[in-house]
Amino acid sequence: MPVNPGDSATPAYPVGLRLAGRRVVLVGGGGVAQRRLPALLVAGARVTVVAPQVTPSVEAMATGGEITWERRGYREGDLAEAWYALAATDDPAVNAAITAEAESRRVWCVRADDADEGTAWTPATGRSDGLTVAVLTSGVHGAAGRDPRRSAAIRDAIVARLGDGTLVTGQRGPRTGGVALVGGGPGDPDLITVRGRRLLAEADVVVADRLGPRDLLDELPPHVEIIDAAKIPYGRAMAQEAINAVLVEHAKAGRAVVRLKGGDPFVFGRGMEEARQLAAEGVEVTVVPGISSSVSVPGAVGIPVTHRGVAHEFTVVSGHVAPDDPRSLVDWQALARLRGTLVLLMAVENLGAIAAALRAHGRPDETPVAMIQEGTMATERRVDATLATAAERAAAEGVRPPAVVVIGDVVAVNPRPDDAE
Repeated sequence: MPVNPGDSATPAYPVGLRLAGRRVVLVGGGGVAQRRLPALLVAGARVTVVAPQVTPSVEAMATGGEITWERRGYREGDLAEAWYALAATDDPAVNAAITAEAESRRVWCVRADDADEGTAWTPATGRSDGLTVAVLTSGVHGAAGRDPRRSAAIRDAIVARLGDGTLVTGQRGPRTGGVALVGGGPGDPDLITVRGRRLLAEADVVVADRLGPRDLLDELPPHVEIIDAAKIPYGRAMAQEAINAVLVEHAKAGRAVVRLKGGDPFVFGRGMEEARQLAAEGVEVTVVPGISSSVSVPGAVGIPVTHRGVAHEFTVVSGHVAPDDPRSLVDWQALARLRGTLVLLMAVENLGAIAAALRAHGRPDETPVAMIQEGTMATERRVDATLATAAERAAAEGVRPPAVVVIGDVVAVNPRPDDAE
């Protein structure tokens, strides 16, 4: 019995198109084009967009030479030598004509306004660690029409589980040993990157800092060895050399090692020290950037480190040594002259000396200051002051590490202008 090509209840035959170097024609320059073009470019397709007008993002692709833009409407013959076509105009009659030409030329064609009238469907697609997940739905038990929302939901569920390691694919890659320096973000376990969470789930050994997302350690399988490398401020510490030795030892034993850090490995995290030592020992190193507390913690309490008309720059400074300490590499006099935002990390103990240095070099006493303790965590709290009162307020309120200190007029910017005093 012949099958009606337009019957959406008939399952589509899944296939992966290899479009590298091959001509693809996309007719229409609106939102559909903007969504579809990046994946086509990643696939290496030679894309021609036919449209009188396009979105700014699509125009930028044309200006940058990523695509060819024909600034006109569709004409019969536009699909010549094409391997794949997308009909994405806002005129159903034009889309029908494109689909008809594609049919006559045996070109697979997706029709954006009426998927069942095309000869191909675009699946809900996601990627994770070299895997591509593509989900298609068709009519069930005679029901007409695809269900793109269901496809997207299933795709998202699969990709999320691949990303966090809860969906085991049966292949974890060669176990030759290596170390991933993973930035865990400011503390909230939901703020670790997808890649970082996946590597954590695949680890044999985790060397964890106190400021990393500790809640994630409870999710690790029982066989994973957890090594506490906590550097408690102004207290007991595991020497950096010992941490380096542990990383090298386990990696050379063929284990997958994750060095889990708070924030970003290369923002006051000694990540480069570890990377250089591992490289010297011939150990493969992967660096996974993390969300730095220098911007995420202020943002979590409603402080933008930059704001139009208020601050055009922000400077991140380590406050672990006082301004008058000979080990200090910071030009506090220059910082005091800046009009933008200062973000201080590891500065609680030296806050008084830092505030005094900034004031002595011209930073106004009334400059707003915010101290955010344990930002993004359930115990997060914010203490506001001025540069003149910051040290006194910190002592009175018992502010303790970890805390991020923000200095500048952005502290007074209210996310709800109607609530401003």
